[in-house]
Amino acid sequence: MTIRTVRGLRRTSQVAFFLVFFWLVLKTSFEVDFSPVQASDIRLPYPVSIALEFDPLAALMTLLASGTLYKGLLWSLVIVIPTIFMGRFFCGWICPLGSLNHWLSAFKSERRSRRGKKLLDSNRYKPYQRLKYYILFFCLGAALLGSLQAGLLDPLPLLARSIGTAVLPTLHTAVLTLAAVSRDTGITPIAVVGQGLYDALAATLLPFRQAHFHGLILIGTVFVVVLIMNRAYTRFWCRGICPLGALLGVFSRFAIFGLHKDEQACSGCNKCLLACQGADNPEVGTKWRQTECHMCLNCQAACPEGALQFRFFPTKVSTKTNPAGTSKIDISRRKLIASVIGGAAAVPLFRSGDAHEVKRSPFVIRPPGSLAEESFLGRCIRCGQCMRVCPNNALHPTLLESGIEGLWTPFLIAKIGYCEPTCTLCGQVCPTGAIEELTMVQKVGDEETPPLRIGTAFFDRGRCLPWAMATPCIVCEEWCPTSPKAIYLKEEVVLDREGREVTVQRPHVDPALCTGCGACEYACPVFDRKAVYVTSVGESRSPQNQILLERQV
Repeated sequence: MTIRTVRGLRRTSQVAFFLVFFWLVLKTSFEVDFSPVQASDIRLPYPVSIALEFDPLAALMTLLASGTLYKGLLWSLVIVIPTIFMGRFFCGWICPLGSLNHWLSAFKSERRSRRGKKLLDSNRYKPYQRLKYYILFFCLGAALLGSLQAGLLDPLPLLARSIGTAVLPTLHTAVLTLAAVSRDTGITPIAVVGQGLYDALAATLLPFRQAHFHGLILIGTVFVVVLIMNRAYTRFWCRGICPLGALLGVFSRFAIFGLHKDEQACSGCNKCLLACQGADNPEVGTKWRQTECHMCLNCQAACPEGALQFRFFPTKVSTKTNPAGTSKIDISRRKLIASVIGGAAAVPLFRSGDAHEVKRSPFVIRPPGSLAEESFLGRCIRCGQCMRVCPNNALHPTLLESGIEGLWTPFLIAKIGYCEPTCTLCGQVCPTGAIEELTMVQKVGDEETPPLRIGTAFFDRGRCLPWAMATPCIVCEEWCPTSPKAIYLKEEVVLDREGREVTVQRPHVDPALCTGCGACEYACPVFDRKAVYVTSVGESRSPQNQILLERQV
C-alpha cells in the first residue's frame, strides 16, 4: 500500500469522524413525543453521547475527581491502547476539532505569505508546545481535589459545546433573519429563495424551535479564537493548548510505530517540514519528537526521495547528523510539579469565597437527576449535551452564577423555558453521570415515591397582579403540572383604587408539592421580572438546602 493511499485513508477517516460527530450533535435534540401515552417510554433514538464516551481525558479526570469510572467511559480504552503502540493517531485521524484545525491550517498554508522560510520556521518545534502538558497536570491537580476543569479545554466537549450552543443557534437566527428580509422585499423570487433556504436548513440542520443560550458570546468567541489561531500557527490548539493531546502524548512515549530517517537519501529540501502538522521536527538532522507527532503522514508523502518512512520498530541510531528520535517530553519537572500543585491549590481558592457555600446563588437550579453540587462539579465536562437536548430550552451554561469553578455547567433559567415533567433526556445524554438517568417514577413520583424536586416557587406579591393590582389572573395555577397542584388559589374580595369591590383569586404555593419545574415562572404574564420565581431551595439532591416545612413545637 503506497503512502498516498494511506494518506487518502487518513483524509477519509478525518471527514468521516467529523461528520459522525457533527451528526451526533445534531441528533442531540428534541425528537420525541411527550404525550401521556408515551410518557413512560421516552428515549432518544441514537446514542448521541457515544463520541464523548470515547474521550480518555474525560475518563481519567472523572476517575480522579469522583473516585469512580462511569461505565460509558470504558470506551476510552479503544483510544488509549492503540496510542501506546501507534502514537497519537487519534489527533491526526479521528479528533474532529483536530481535523477542523488541520483543514484550516492546510488551506491557510497555501497562501503565498505563508510559503518559504516563514512557514518552515512556524512548523519547527517551539517551546510553547510544552504548555499543553502544564495545562494537563493543572487539571489533574484540580481533579485530585474533586474539581473537574479539563472539560473547559478538552477538544471533544469544547467542540460539542461550541456547535450546540453557539454555532447552530447563530445559524438559526441568521437564516430566520434572511428569510424575513427576503419576504420584506416584496419581490416574489427573492422571497421564494429565502424561504426555500430556510426550509432546506430546517429539515437538515436546525431544531424544531429557535434556541437562545445564556453566555453564547463567550463560548462562540473562544471557538472562533481557536480557529483563527490556525492562521498564525499551524494547528496551534493541538500543538500548544490541547490537554487531550498532551495526555495522548504521554502514552505515545511507548509507541513502537515511528519515523525512520534515511540520511543518505535526504537532499535537504525541507518539504517534509513544510507539510508537518505537529511541529515534531521530521527533517533529517534533527531529533524527531515522537510525543508531538500527529501521525498525519504528511512528511513521508511530501518527501520526494523517500528518505522518511513510518514503520514498526524504526532504527534507533543516534549520531550527530541523524538522530532517530526521542520519546522524552520536553518539560521542566519543577514546572510540572508546580502545575499539579497549582491545580490542587485552585480548588480551595475557588471554594473559599462566600459564593461557594453560604452565599451560593439561589438561582443556580441544576437539571433533574444532578448529583450533589461538589460531586456534580467532579463529573460535569461542560459538553452542553443536556442544554441542547432540553425540549423547552430551559438549560443554559453558567457564567459566574456558580463561581469560576462552575463555568459553563448547566443550570435552569425558567424565564426562558421550564423543565418538562415527563422528560428525562438530560440524564440520557450526559456522558459522565453528572446527571443521573431517571425513570419516569423517579421523576414524577407515585403513591410510594415522592417526585424529584429541583427547587421551589415563590411569589413576589408586589408584582403579582391579584396581590398588588387587584387584577384577576390565574395563569400560574393553570400551568402548574403537579397533581395535586402545588399552586392553589384563594378567592378574596379586594378594593380597587376607586373603592369598588373586585373578586380575585390570589395564588399560594404549597412547598411540599412544588417540584421547582419553573412552568409558573415561564408562563407568568408579568414579562420583565416575573411575579413568581423559582430558587434551588428544597432540591432533592441536597439535604441541607431545604425549607423547614414542619412547625416546631
